[in-house]
Amino acid sequence: MERKLLRIHILPGVLSLFCCLSALPLCAQYISKGGNDATAPLHLLKPDYDTPYGETKPEEVKNTLDRVYQYLNTVTPAALVDKATNKVVDLKQANASHIFQPGDFRLISYEWGVTYTGMLEVAAATGDQKYKDYTVKRIDFIGTVAAHYKKYLEQHKDATTPVRSVLEPHALDDAGSMAAAMLKALDVGAEVSLIRPLVDHYIDYILHKEFRLQDGTLARNRPQPNTLWLDDLYMSLPALAQMGKLTGDKSYFDEALKQYQQFAGRMFNTEKGLYMHGWVQDMDPHPQFHWARANGWGLLTKVELLDVLPADYPGREEVLEKLRSHVMGLAERQDKTGFWHQLLDRNDSYLETSATAIYAYCVARAINKGWLDAKAYGPMALLAWNAVNTQVTAQGQVMGTCVGTGMGFDPAFYYYRPISNFAAHGYGPVLLAGAEIYRLLQQHPFEINDSSVQMVK
Repeated sequence: MERKLLRIHILPGVLSLFCCLSALPLCAQYISKGGNDATAPLHLLKPDYDTPYGETKPEEVKNTLDRVYQYLNTVTPAALVDKATNKVVDLKQANASHIFQPGDFRLISYEWGVTYTGMLEVAAATGDQKYKDYTVKRIDFIGTVAAHYKKYLEQHKDATTPVRSVLEPHALDDAGSMAAAMLKALDVGAEVSLIRPLVDHYIDYILHKEFRLQDGTLARNRPQPNTLWLDDLYMSLPALAQMGKLTGDKSYFDEALKQYQQFAGRMFNTEKGLYMHGWVQDMDPHPQFHWARANGWGLLTKVELLDVLPADYPGREEVLEKLRSHVMGLAERQDKTGFWHQLLDRNDSYLETSATAIYAYCVARAINKGWLDAKAYGPMALLAWNAVNTQVTAQGQVMGTCVGTGMGFDPAFYYYRPISNFAAHGYGPVLLAGAEIYRLLQQHPFEINDSSVQMVK
């Protein structure tokens, strides 16, 4: 009788709690009131998380993406204006006194190449075609403007134009990201007659005009002679891979794989599972700074290659193994908030949004493609997205993004890089991350088990 009475006094509240769990959202599992070990399931007390935990829902992901879209669609007009009067001009009358209508961001930059790609991924993931239209409209506009000024320059050779980086690229930053976005836009309806010539021009620059080391590795002569930037993996290889997909010419795949191997051989730290940001020929000893966004470009490049390379293509398995090693290195360094630090292995450096978004995208993409185990890495990706989501304002701006960053050889350079809502590097990664997390939630649902996120398939 005593045991029955004890059970009557303790269990009704607990039983009621667990009955509720089957009917309420996962986040409702927690209890808010305390007790003691005999009267309450203390393991279900709600922790005071810095970042929302276990609350990722597809509709809320889409709401965040829509805010970003509304902001970007408003502040990136596709028009030419007179730079003196700021009045919109007819393209047929465009000349050296005309510029792109000013907005918060440039229409042509490597950062906006990522944004165009992100818009396409959101459209593909959610079915919302306004995202695709954003990219196709602006890519076609750029193509139209470039075609006009190409003819204009035949009569005005040294004239200033708003499409100099398109017609006369001078760096991989000018070429690769935009070319990759244009190639993807061609798949969904961009005007072939306008865009294919620009793609061919960009690819020609990457293959034949960019500076290289003696072994053929794409390189720069700044800040030191014969320097590799990890960023340049993304500024070149996805475009080559997409070109191989478009044309069926495997030489593009071979060049992309060769470049990847030569970069990784010099820059991937196998003990840490991280890349150094830059490498300088003949620098010995060589300092290693594991800058977060550069590691993002390296990870994103591997995903782009794996997306396109045939499953049995020679060299693909090496990229896949590097992806897994890299993700393992990153997983060990994810902050409790879900973010990663500006310098990945220095936890007193600040938490950075754009890199965290890139990692969220790449890990979720790799899970959805079957390259990574969902149960091992799904919670990591969801936590990363939840962190990124806290940095999207009600107006759709992305906070906490490091501005453009060159290469340094001392910690202060990286620690004190400014952040800005107008750092264009944050927007494409957020779109990519949201798109792939949206897919992840559909393909790999999660549940809360003893307060922890667990992937169930």
